[in-house]
Amino acid sequence: METKETAADERPARSAEEAVERLREALRGVGIVLPSLRIDPVTGAHGHPYALVDLGRCNRLEAGGGRSREGRCRVSRAPVYAMDRRSGRIGEVMGRVGGYVQLRPIGGGREWDCPPGELGEAPPDEVLRERVRRLDRDSVSGVT
Repeated sequence: METKETAADERPARSAEEAVERLREALRGVGIVLPSLRIDPVTGAHGHPYALVDLGRCNRLEAGGGRSREGRCRVSRAPVYAMDRRSGRIGEVMGRVGGYVQLRPIGGGREWDCPPGELGEAPPDEVLRERVRRLDRDSVSGVT
């Protein structure tokens, strides 16, 4: 009889905490961030073996970072960065308009249009470098 090694994501979660962490990572992997994702306090407090997962109890959500009317809950997508190969500039992908992809400079600024064929993958180290530059500029100029 041959024993097969089982990866962590192939086996059932051993605890409610592990299940929540796996769900958080899976959602993040497709660009969804639920800041208030947690174990339901009622079923979790009683040590129920199948504790429920609380996704945030929002009654109205808008895609891409909207807030509920009360401002208590937020669903946002993880930013996606791309490089405009024509200029080498890196920007956050904001959407598509008229056959072009709109990019915004990291940290804000005026968007620009890029033909989809001119988009390249943004190297993570360059994205981080741009984000740090923006933070440094803002801290020097007194923006918090």
